[in-house]
Parts: sequence; structure tokens; C-alpha cells
Amino acid sequence: MTQEIHGTVADGYEAVREEFAAFVAEERPDYEGQLCAYVDGRRVVDLWAGEGAEADSLYGVFSTTKGAAHLVVALLVQDGTLELDRKVTYYWPEFGAEGKGGVTLRDLLAHRAGVVGLDAGFSREELADDRVIAERLADQRPFWRPGTAFGYHALVIGALTGEVVRRATGRTTQELFEERVRAPYGLDFRLGLPEALEPRFRSALPMAPTPEQQAELDAAPPGPHTLGSIAFNTHVPDAGTLVDHANSRLVRAKGPTSAGGVAAARGIAGMYAAAISELDGRPPLLKPDTIAEAGQIHSVGRDLVARGHRAFGLGFQATADVAYPFLGAGTFGHSGAAGSQGFADPRSGLAYGYTRRRFAYPGGAAPENERFVKAVHSAALAG
Repeated sequence: MTQEIHGTVADGYEAVREEFAAFVAEERPDYEGQLCAYVDGRRVVDLWAGEGAEADSLYGVFSTTKGAAHLVVALLVQDGTLELDRKVTYYWPEFGAEGKGGVTLRDLLAHRAGVVGLDAGFSREELADDRVIAERLADQRPFWRPGTAFGYHALVIGALTGEVVRRATGRTTQELFEERVRAPYGLDFRLGLPEALEPRFRSALPMAPTPEQQAELDAAPPGPHTLGSIAFNTHVPDAGTLVDHANSRLVRAKGPTSAGGVAAARGIAGMYAAAISELDGRPPLLKPDTIAEAGQIHSVGRDLVARGHRAFGLGFQATADVAYPFLGAGTFGHSGAAGSQGFADPRSGLAYGYTRRRFAYPGGAAPENERFVKAVHSAALAG
């Protein structure tokens, strides 16, 4: 049975609805997801599908959370509260242990610090708590000489930058995001989900690969002591899975800023729209110079953790280089493990958000995003 497509698109964006409907028709019958986009602060796409899904359903968005965390950092840099080229130890003296004293905030944001995880690993409970993660990483010897290379700090980058935020302001990233970003716009993007909103959360579902896809996944499992295993904390007993992480009430309640946020696509797209555009009568959160700095590529080439090509700005992925080369230079955002995606393209005024419930193969930004992004971007340019 063909799933019903809910929601609306603005005039000129009908092709986006058609692309979304075509994809949903090709997917498993239990597909569930949301797609939203703004152009110049106007919502132009607002679609969802799936039994039980609503426009305001909340999903675990994994590393898409990093975009929310580092929007807060960008605001503090813009305020002058944080300085990108100050050493992290200026704010957080304990971080200088084991040869990390020369790391700047810029290095940290660009995944160049080399502390992607712990030799001993974290418990599941520890990964829910940014303060605990930061405290334990302060004493960790870096896995490469800081500044000489980069690697994805998958489960810890938000805790590291968040400790700088806390030391500088006395507030957590979660508190500042709520106060300065989420609450003023009423965004469905939470770094810490109140118990009262739990009924809107849709639990993450594991990947359902075909036999051929499963064979590919099984062909090259990561070794237990690789950088990838350490960065994703799979080198410890009872590490749990990313699905377990999102489905943990403790994680949702604390909202760890590397991968513990929950959101609707409206919330993701709305956040990026607020960052670069006038929205709800408010001026853009970020000034042009801050937008340019956040999206400027700081690390590009072979990622030591991902073992492939990656590009990062300041806490954000350089989205055009990583995934969608047709987007404007300086596009910044972040994808998430189950397939979620969010970004802002300042040159076209496009802000994009996507969620899905079941993990997409092979992980990271779901492949369908390319279809949707291309359709939205084409419509935006034609408008």
C-alpha cells in the first residue's frame, strides 16, 4: 500500500513533493520521516510520511545535534565571549595535560585536537553526560599530535567545546541553546527532552540492510583498537549501539551535545533559517562575518577516524564539500547517523532539515538527501 504524503509545499516547489513521494513509494512500508526547508526565512517545504508520524514528531538526530551546539559557540564568538585563536587552556587549564597545551579553540572546533575518545572507553551512562566526558578527556593523551591532522570527534566534540563554553560563561551549551535559539523561535529541536514531551518521541529503529548490503557491512569490520572504534566507543564491553544511545531516556533527558539531541525536521530547518535569515520578525542570529567564519573550511582531506574524505568548518561540516557540491560555497551544517541532515546555504538563502526513524544504509546522511536537496535547491534558484 502506498504511504500517504502529508504536508504542504509553496508554489514552485511541487517537484520536491514529487521527489519525496517517489522516494517513499520505493522504501520499506514502515518508512517514517520528515522533510522541511526554508528559503530566505519563508517555509517552502513541510512534508512527512509514515504511520504514526506527525509534523511535530521528534526523532533522535545523532550528530545533527552538533550543528545546534556549535551555533551556540558561533554566537559566543560573535559576542566576543570566546576567541577562536585563544588556547583552550585559557578557559580550561586542565585540558593542557598530556601535550594538549597548544590546542586552540579553532583547532578543537575543526576536529584537530586528537582526543577522539578514551583508551579505556566510556560507559553508556558517561556518554550521556557532557561534564563527565570532558573531565575524563582532559587527562587523555591525544592520538595524534594536535594540529597536524584531523579526525572526527564523533561522540565527544560537543562535550569538549561545551566545557569551554561552561568555563567562559558559567552556563552549559544546552542552557544557552534553549535561551538564545530554541525558545525564542519555538523550535522543535531539543538538547534535553522534558519528560512531558516524551510521547512525541519516536524511538530509533535499527538499519535493515539487504543481504548484499549486510555482506558489505560484514566485509571490513573495524578492529577493536582502531581510531574508529575508540571514537565511536565500540572498543569497550557492553558498548551498546547508536540506536541504544538515542533510545535511552537518560540521553534524551541530558541532551549530550555531540549526538544526543532530538528534533523534528521543522526544528532543524528552522534553526538554520534563524541563523542566516530574518525569521519571525527577528534579524539573523549570525552576522555575515560569523557566517563566513563558521562555514570556511578549516580541515579538509583524509579524516583519520572516518578513513576517507571529510571537510569541516568550525564545529560544522562543510556540507557542500562533504555531500552536495552543487550548494553554495560556505554552506555549513551537520548530518546524523540515522540519516538526518541539516544545513544553511547562505548564498541561496536555503535552510534544510530532514529526519528519519530507521537507520539508513550505510549510515551517516541518508542517500535520499541528495535527491531532496537537489530538488529544493533547484526550486530555490528558480524562484
